[in-house]
Amino acid sequence: MADRRDRRRARRPVAAKRIGGAVLGLAIVGAVVLGSAGLGYRFGVWGLGTAFAILKWSVFVAIAIFIIAAVSLALGLRGRSWTAVACAVLALLIAAGTAAVPLDMRRTGESVPRIHDITTDTERPPEFAALRAVRERSPNGAAYGGPEVATQQKQGYPDIVPALLPVPPDRALARAEAAARALGWEIVAMAPAEGRLEATATTRWFGFKDDIVVRVTSAPGGSQVDIRSVSRVGRSDLGANARRIRAFLAALRRGAQS
Repeated sequence: MADRRDRRRARRPVAAKRIGGAVLGLAIVGAVVLGSAGLGYRFGVWGLGTAFAILKWSVFVAIAIFIIAAVSLALGLRGRSWTAVACAVLALLIAAGTAAVPLDMRRTGESVPRIHDITTDTERPPEFAALRAVRERSPNGAAYGGPEVATQQKQGYPDIVPALLPVPPDRALARAEAAARALGWEIVAMAPAEGRLEATATTRWFGFKDDIVVRVTSAPGGSQVDIRSVSRVGRSDLGANARRIRAFLAALRRGAQS
């Protein structure tokens, strides 16, 4: 009887180690699947609906892996298999991180307006010229959404306002170009005579294309800089365009102070 119990005890660490390794592998696979949602869409492997479905189901898979990893951790502690414990802890962390990404996206989507066209001038938004044809071919089009979109923006992003610079329009446009390049945007057109800059920004994960137009006009004491950032696809931008405009205006003001 004693020998049998000893053999059982000896097998516990081995079993715990195997389970820990397996659950760690599952957690890694789950994280890879989550990452593939955006990359698959970016490289044209599947459409946006499939990508969002992967995001949704990644949460449920991650929760299941988290539960299994918790059981594996208990087994590892019971069998005093520190390798199994380490694998289980890593699996817990990876599963938690995997679930956190789409859950955070959902939380963000629920906390911001369901719009994708943000501008510092909702009464007379800057117009696209060089990118108009691209915009018109995109699902979201080129036209501004009007008072309804403006109202939602003012409620959700009251801080999005024009920038006033104490320099003439040509210098203000040069600073706008420098800020755009510093932010990694692809400059599509520069029209100094019209005080206009157009650019495209590409998101890192999904590769979404968002188009930007900057308008510089004369103002008392210098220049007024307005900007409009619009997503090509999707009803909601999860706040991306507002964040982009804030980053641009901050870079613009830093340039004005230097």
